[in-house]
Amino acid sequence: MSTATPLVRRPSWWHRLDTAAGGLALDLGLYAGSAAFAAVTAATSTLLPHRAWGGIAALGYLGAALVAAGQLLLRRHRPDSTLVGLPARWLVTILTWAAVALLPLIWQSVQRAAGRTDRAQEEVLVVEESGRRLTDSGTPYLGPDAIAALPPGEQLLGYTPYQPGMALFGLPRAAADAWWTDARLWFAVGTAIALAVAVRVLRRPVGTAGAGGAVDAVDAGGHGAIVLRGVQAATVLPVCALTLATGGDDLPVLALCLLALALAATARPGWAGVAVGLAGALKLFAWPVAAVLIIWGFTRRAGLRVAAGALGLPAAALLPTLLVDREALVENVLRFPLGHGLVASPAQTPFPGYLIANALPAGRAVAAALLVAAGVAIAVRLAVRPPRAARTAALVCGYGLLVAILLIPATRFGYLLYPVAFLLWAPALDRPGIRQPASGDGPQGVDLRT
Repeated sequence: MSTATPLVRRPSWWHRLDTAAGGLALDLGLYAGSAAFAAVTAATSTLLPHRAWGGIAALGYLGAALVAAGQLLLRRHRPDSTLVGLPARWLVTILTWAAVALLPLIWQSVQRAAGRTDRAQEEVLVVEESGRRLTDSGTPYLGPDAIAALPPGEQLLGYTPYQPGMALFGLPRAAADAWWTDARLWFAVGTAIALAVAVRVLRRPVGTAGAGGAVDAVDAGGHGAIVLRGVQAATVLPVCALTLATGGDDLPVLALCLLALALAATARPGWAGVAVGLAGALKLFAWPVAAVLIIWGFTRRAGLRVAAGALGLPAAALLPTLLVDREALVENVLRFPLGHGLVASPAQTPFPGYLIANALPAGRAVAAALLVAAGVAIAVRLAVRPPRAARTAALVCGYGLLVAILLIPATRFGYLLYPVAFLLWAPALDRPGIRQPASGDGPQGVDLRT
C-alpha cells in the first residue's frame, strides 16, 4: 500500500520565516546580509584573495538584493506574476551564484595567470602541485624526507592533506599553465554538475507501484521552494561563495555529499554509495557522511550496496598510492592531519576547541576528551536510533559535523559550510510520494518509509 509522504515538519518559526511573501522576504534578507558581509570582507580581511572576492561579491549581492526587493514590491500588486514565482527565484539564485562565486573566481584566475601571486589560497597551489606529482611519479604525495628537504617556509605547501582523488582537479594545470586550468574552475564545474544532478533527482516526479499503477503527485511548488533554499545554502551563502572563489576544494566534496543524500531520499542506495564514495575519494570530511549513510542503508536492507561504493571507491583511490609510496601516504593523510607532521596546520579559528586547547592547562587533552565524548554520543545515538530516513541522516551529519568542527583544536571557519548545507538540505529530502525499496535502486519494492 502506498501513501504520500508529507513534507518534513519544520519549526514553526522557521517555516513562517522561510515562506514569508512566498520566500522572497528571506531571499532579500539573505542577499542583503551577504552584501554587508562581502563589503566588510573587502574592507577588513587580512587575506588578499578574500579582499578581492569581497569587492566583486558585494556588488553581486547588492544587485540580487535590489532584484529581490523589486520582486517583493511587485508581489504586493501582482501576486500571480511569473516574475515573483519559483522559476524567477531560481533564475535569481543562479545569476547571483555566477556573480558572487564564478565571476570572482574567473577574475582571480585570470589575474593569477597574468602574474599575480596573491590571487589564490594555498590549497589551490597544493592541489595543482599534487596533480603534477601524480603525472610525474604516480602519487600526489611527497614523502617525509622530501618534505624535510624543502626550505622551512615551503614545507607546509609540501603536504597534501587530501585523499588521492583531489589531485585530479590539479591535472589540467599539469598540462597547461593558463587561467582555465586553475583548479578552482574545475572545482566549480564538479560542484555545478553534482548539484544539478541532485536537484534533478529531487524534483523529478516519482512513480510508485501502488494499486492500479497510480503515480503519487509531487508538491512541486512547496517542495521545489525547499529544494531552492537548500541549493542557496550550498551556492550563494557567503561561506560557500567565498570558499569556491578563493580556495574551492570543499565545494565538490559538499556537492557530492548532497547528491548522495538526494539519491538516498529517492530510493537509490547503490548510487548514494557511489556519490558519497566519490566524495570520500577527495577528502576525509565525506567519511562521516559515508558512515551515516551506510547505517541508513542497513535500516533499508541495502547497507552492503551503499558500502560497496562508499568504501570501495576511496579504497580504490588509495590503493595505487599505497603501492607507490606507503610512507608518503601515511605522512600526508594521517600524520599531518593528526598534528604529527613536520610542521603544524595553520588552521586557528577561535572556536571552542581551539580556545580550550590554548587557554586551559592540559587544554589539548581536554579538547580531545570533549571531541571523543561527542563522537561516542553520536555513535550511541546511531546505534540506538539509526536513521531510517535520508532527512534524518542529513540532520545527524549536520549536527555531528557542527559539534566536531567546534571542538577540533585546529579547524577553519570555512568548514561550517558542511553543517549549514546539510541542515538546510534536510527538509528537501522529505519527498512527497516516495517509496524506498528494500533493495534495488529503482522504484520497485515494498514501502520502507519511516
